[in-house]
Amino acid sequence: MNNTIKTKENESPFVHETAFVDEGASIGVGTKIWHFSHIMSEAEIGERCNIGQNVMISSHVVLGKNVKVQNNVSIYTGVICEDDVFLGPSCVFTNVTNPRSAINRRGQYAKTYVGQGATIGANATIVCGHDIGRYAFIGAGAVVTKTVNDYALMIGNPARQIGWMSEYGCRLDFDQSGTAVCEESLEVYKLNNYKVTKS
Repeated sequence: MNNTIKTKENESPFVHETAFVDEGASIGVGTKIWHFSHIMSEAEIGERCNIGQNVMISSHVVLGKNVKVQNNVSIYTGVICEDDVFLGPSCVFTNVTNPRSAINRRGQYAKTYVGQGATIGANATIVCGHDIGRYAFIGAGAVVTKTVNDYALMIGNPARQIGWMSEYGCRLDFDQSGTAVCEESLEVYKLNNYKVTKS
């Protein structure tokens, strides 16, 4: 256990012996950090998160509660994830729009905000400066190059919206009145002016 971790409520998270957590990182109660992962100084990770194998979380990244980060994910400075976000295996964020090895742009990191309950699929890439809406669903391998609406289903390179998803992760089929019912939760959703809300 790394004794440099700041914990909340005097409870320690689980950190695998092969993981590195730098001094000054904040890790919430019930969070688990697995093999060969690196949490950098001043990263903030909420309660009950699961950080998979070979994950890198940079300084000043903020993860809310119950965020699931699968294996081989890189989360760079400038990324903020709300509660219940799912980051699929090998997905990646960027934080500079025009990187050059010989040019230092550390003061120019762009922000990327991932809304509550959003899913980012395996091998997806999120180009910095484009926010992901609440409960949006980014398909595997998609390359996000623009801001994503709440509940939007995005696929492809560059990613394009092909529909809407419920909070349970089911495709929504809106009728002529702009109403859809999630087949799993039976919750009702409304589509109005290209915006989805839950009734």
